[in-house]
Amino acid sequence: MSKLLPAIELETTAQPRFAVIWLHGLGADGSDFAPIVPYLGLPEDLGIRFVFPHAPAMPVTCNGGYVMPAWYDITYIDGINRGVDEAGIRASCEAIRHLIERENERGIPSRNIVLAGFSQGGAMAYTLGLTYPEKLAGIIALSGYLPAPALLEPALCQANRQTPIFAGHGSEDDVVPLALGQQACQYLAEQGYPITWFDYPMAHSVCPEEIANIGQWLTERFATAAA
Repeated sequence: MSKLLPAIELETTAQPRFAVIWLHGLGADGSDFAPIVPYLGLPEDLGIRFVFPHAPAMPVTCNGGYVMPAWYDITYIDGINRGVDEAGIRASCEAIRHLIERENERGIPSRNIVLAGFSQGGAMAYTLGLTYPEKLAGIIALSGYLPAPALLEPALCQANRQTPIFAGHGSEDDVVPLALGQQACQYLAEQGYPITWFDYPMAHSVCPEEIANIGQWLTERFATAAA
């Protein structure tokens, strides 16, 4: 991976004070969620830079070795169990860290940054957000899961023990089963993380109700960060 991932950037105002780094799912790219910004219903005076990075292309074993954008390889899928490439997860965490650091260099502190992701991107948002050594404004995991608890548990950082988490999932999801998302939510709740769970009558997707909830949640998070 190059040091800085290519990305699409959208700013709601000039000189934004906040940032959302939004990670796409397996086989997609940064353009997948960029169109969602106008539908979040964010206040006009809330200056946010949205960063939608593109994952590198790699062979994905569970998809027959087909080369596609991915944050890490998935070696097998068996019900709610997945085999994942932990080295790939570590490499993607490092690449996404560079994006957070670039926002810091551009004047947005980590405490004003939300890390968000969908599906495999949600798995990355969980993994990096919970292990990042500086306080973040929040974590959003949409149709996500914890890909490698054995990798995560030793690296959990106190800085984000109280960071709010938004977890949304489709009740009819046949790609990342609802039970897998619930498993992640239950684990984090038992560990004392302030996680809020939402489920929606949809498949592996997002819906208008979820988008509205995300917008309200982001508004509240950044209002708290600015206080």
